Amino acid sequence: MLQSNGLQNDQIRALATHSARPKVLAVASGGGHWVQLMRIRHAFEGCEVSYVTVHDSYRAQVPGHNFYVVNDANRWSKIALMKTAARLSSVVWRERPDIVVSTGAAPGYLALRLGRLLGARTVWLDSIANVEQLSMSGAWVGHSADLWLTQWPHLARPEGPHYAGSVL
Repeated sequence: MLQSNGLQNDQIRALATHSARPKVLAVASGGGHWVQLMRIRHAFEGCEVSYVTVHDSYRAQVPGHNFYVVNDANRWSKIALMKTAARLSSVVWRERPDIVVSTGAAPGYLALRLGRLLGARTVWLDSIANVEQLSMSGAWVGHSADLWLTQWPHLARPEGPHYAGSVL
């Protein structure tokens, strides 16, 4: 379990260098990406958390938190990616997070990149669905993430991604 030996609340707090109650922007696409984000949300206890995803129906799962919906996009839909980037730019600017955490995919990639521009620390947790190789988003954003994790030990490398368990 990732929660027992991986992403811990202390790690999240350590990434926030200047805030007593760190602001976390947690970003995930739908389906398994969102499920995995929900499974690590215990690591955000004591933090001010805002969520971003692609389905408004997930709002009820995170009551009491800021919640944003962006359109879903992927590398094959350039116009949709630009719309997602524009919306995420607005969200990142408004929230000004200390930390951006994502379990993927394209919206998470964009959020990590935008968060870095504003000085946020970043965490990328590659989806457990990527058994044979890292996701494209994870491979592209991993080296610029402050904490880059895979959920499969055979995909871990000394330079990253690192293995710290899985969310199952």
